[in-house]
Amino acid sequence: MFTGIITDIGEVRELEQRGDLRARIATKYDTSGIDLGASIASDGVCLTVIELGDDWYDVEISAETVSKTNLADWKVGRRVNLERALKVGDELGGHIVSGHVDGVAEIIKMEDEGDSTRVTLRAPNDLAKYIAQKGSVALNGTSLTVNDVDGADFGINFIPHTKEMTTWGDAKVGDMINLEIDTLARYVARLNEITA
Repeated sequence: MFTGIITDIGEVRELEQRGDLRARIATKYDTSGIDLGASIASDGVCLTVIELGDDWYDVEISAETVSKTNLADWKVGRRVNLERALKVGDELGGHIVSGHVDGVAEIIKMEDEGDSTRVTLRAPNDLAKYIAQKGSVALNGTSLTVNDVDGADFGINFIPHTKEMTTWGDAKVGDMINLEIDTLARYVARLNEITA
């Protein structure tokens, strides 16, 4: 489990297609404190550490994960949002995030509002019903509050701190973004289906 509070910006150092896609991600985390088999959310995707170096870790990414996320767009040099798994006693500053990406949203509009940036994204139609005004979503692993919803389109704001401490300062129209809907929204929708 994760919180959607990004604690490092990593960089993709190597990509190799074997049976699965293997990626090496550079990090500022103290890798001596990371166990093999640990989970690290990388752009919001929960990935398992299979090898470690002084300032990097390797992960294997299945074809299923590649097909459901934006990881097919990863290139060497890409910056990625990183978050270590939540530990008992950690502050829950964002919302409960599983690292299981539901689909990919597209940035369709960006505009500055003061020092913040208003971003409009288009969700896949089958996921749009789970996104609610003032609800939570995880976008490339970042816990964010939804400002408004119009059909499959929804808006969020990035304050300067978020743009500086995550990869959101690099965002542009047309980017495909990993989207994880709020777990509570999924269960509420399911209960409504059962009781309807």
